[in-house]
Amino acid sequence: MSDQEQAEVRLAHARLRQEHADYAMAIDAMEKCGCDRLAIQRMKKKKLALKDRIAKLEDEIIPDIIA
Repeated sequence: MSDQEQAEVRLAHARLRQEHADYAMAIDAMEKCGCDRLAIQRMKKKKLALKDRIAKLEDEIIPDIIA
């Protein structure tokens, strides 16, 4: 992977981590104010999908090293 490609992956990773944190704060606020449980569940599902995408990017950034 070239340096530019790796930089792009790292930038995408940082953006997704920020979006994941934003979802976490939004979910906490929704739970505290007693919002619709269905809306909260949808937000949690989107947050989980972001976590999966973050994990895939981390796999690209950190190469597998067989010891």
